Amino acid sequence: MSEAAVLKRHGGRLADAQAAFPEAPTPWLDLSTGVNPHGWRSARASFAALSRLPDPAGTAALEAAAAGAFGVEPARVAAVAGAEAGLRLLPALTGARRVAVASPTYAGHADAWRLAGAEVLALHRDQLATADAEAWVIVNPNNPDGASTPPGALPRPSDRGWLIVDESFVETAPELSVAPFARPRTIVLRSFGKFYGLAGLRLGFVVAEPAVAGEVRRRTGDWPVGADAITIGCAAYADRAWAERTRRRLAKSTLRLDALLARAGLEIVGGAGLFRLVRSDDAARRFRALAQQGVLVRPFDHDPTLLRFGLPADGSWRRLEAALDRSAQ
Repeated sequence: MSEAAVLKRHGGRLADAQAAFPEAPTPWLDLSTGVNPHGWRSARASFAALSRLPDPAGTAALEAAAAGAFGVEPARVAAVAGAEAGLRLLPALTGARRVAVASPTYAGHADAWRLAGAEVLALHRDQLATADAEAWVIVNPNNPDGASTPPGALPRPSDRGWLIVDESFVETAPELSVAPFARPRTIVLRSFGKFYGLAGLRLGFVVAEPAVAGEVRRRTGDWPVGADAITIGCAAYADRAWAERTRRRLAKSTLRLDALLARAGLEIVGGAGLFRLVRSDDAARRFRALAQQGVLVRPFDHDPTLLRFGLPADGSWRRLEAALDRSAQ
């Protein structure tokens, strides 16, 4: 098994990278995930709040704050411990047994349905609307290629089927969100940690008609998220000015990353506001060359010529530039 094999499932496996490349300099520059390096900064929950169980009223306040940011009613929003936790609930929420997934995309979607015993059809996103299925799953913008579909062009749910839209990366392109226009039998997943740069907080939301959101709450219990998630989430979603400034900042950062990648001879073939996807005939060698310098990017099983780069923090651009130059040699 190659060094990269264990790192192809998803980003963020820093301990595995350290084990595979023990001679790499530290600290590592982890660009394997699409997480904002300029994340939200705020006071955490108080010690008093951390020392007791979260109050359901606090969770309700968090859901209301998120609903305001998403443009929906609070009754349609249920907090979960990350979008990953939300997608694992989908088979039970919908009862679907034949599911079309716009592919290639985040592997967790197909995994969740297969574990539940459903038949999974991996289709190009242009084929999704015509698929004979009981649920249609699309990531919008898509991970890893950034492909996007306007809300009006998404498949329409029906009495026999569910539309599931994973909007984990939509914060950088809010005009793509279907949440404010969602019909019955539509379920939207939202992530907090990617755009707000706090992936370790494990906070996400299921947005759906009130009966479905209520079923999510019933399944996750009175304490679906912790005190830090409630405190930080409420404050961050209320700060719309920060969100707008951050979108502009990320747009500039992605242009800067594009220039570095192109100069290193990598073909940019996709991306969204928090990552870029590149192609190279020697992607496996490039991955190893970067990892040996303590720079972790994301390789892929479905196409060994692809690599995904997240955005570096302000103090890491020169290190990335030097590593890319050496990897091109």
